[in-house]
Amino acid sequence: MPTYRYQAVDMNGKAHKASVQADSERHARQLLREQGLFARQLQRQDSAQPRRQRLTRAQLCELTRQLATLIGAGIPLVDALATLERQLRQPALHAVLVTLRGSLAEGLGLARSLARQGAPFTGLYCALVEAGERSGRLGQVLARLADHLEQVQRQRHKARTALIYPVVLMGVSLAVVIGLMTFVVPKLTEQFAHSGQSLPLITSLLIGISQGLVQAGAYLLALAIGLAVAGGWLLRKPHWRLRRDDLLLRLPRVGALLQVLESARLARSLAILCGSGVALLEALQVATETVGNLRIRAAMAQVRQQVQGGTSLHRALDGAGQFPPLLVNMVGSGEASGTLADMLERVADDQERGFARQVDTAMALFEPLMILVMGAVVLFIVLAVLLPIMQLNQGLQL
Repeated sequence: MPTYRYQAVDMNGKAHKASVQADSERHARQLLREQGLFARQLQRQDSAQPRRQRLTRAQLCELTRQLATLIGAGIPLVDALATLERQLRQPALHAVLVTLRGSLAEGLGLARSLARQGAPFTGLYCALVEAGERSGRLGQVLARLADHLEQVQRQRHKARTALIYPVVLMGVSLAVVIGLMTFVVPKLTEQFAHSGQSLPLITSLLIGISQGLVQAGAYLLALAIGLAVAGGWLLRKPHWRLRRDDLLLRLPRVGALLQVLESARLARSLAILCGSGVALLEALQVATETVGNLRIRAAMAQVRQQVQGGTSLHRALDGAGQFPPLLVNMVGSGEASGTLADMLERVADDQERGFARQVDTAMALFEPLMILVMGAVVLFIVLAVLLPIMQLNQGLQL
């Protein structure tokens, strides 16, 4: 959609200067009039201008919550978008709102208009909005979607905050060890080389490691960067991503933790979709896109095919072999009682709590483990330096 730069005044004569996205110059002037602005100059921007910024997750949460509030209060969708357009002055949000209003003016529904935007309006987001439009409960669906987005945002913030300390601790520890081995240890061990005495094994090992780091440090760094670049390139290919995800699921403890995380994400998505009136087959297709692990995503594709063929959901999940028994049993109970969405909500809550407990436990164990490792490294360096000194002192006393 073209972008028009404008200079306009409002009813009070105050000047405004910004940009607006519209299908035509006439449409741009109409959008400005709806905002209470009267254009003095209007110029279409060149298509080579920078593209608009994408919405951040925080902005998406804000937009969804405010739109849900306005629609829940009985305000028509077009008027709600116009109100938000006047209130939200962030460039990315303003551009999205203008584009949405233009798409609605063309006769498209909100879900199709959002799908045109691409990221961050995911398949889950658009499917829920479409279900809300069909059922006439758009405000309620958007409110539930806003709750989900805010919960995901809180989880991301908590995970990011929890990882800051161990990452900083590990980085500082590694930097200290490399500094000792490349700058301090070589100066100390030079004295041993001139003494002519036989060195203990631990000291010889320390000298070898130190010399290796000094001589081949640049090559090792280049190798690490090359491996990282090659790994990133390979992981862009589905075949290698699938092999990596298979390996992760087979790792002790890590595989079970990832399984719990993915099952919680899947259950939460299915609960929201089914609770909003989306058909089960469509809900399975959309929820599969929220799964990050390709092996579990492939298993979900098989589950959908079996459900489409007439198999119950819990039997299909059980046959896939990639989902915790709790999820399978709760889905079976939900299907039998007709409360599938509620059961999925419960199992999602339980799996998320279990995942949080395991992560908290791992983070609590990480600090003492790092202290032990660093203590062992420092002890190794101290013994390797002190033993030759002690031997030399004993030789002098004799």
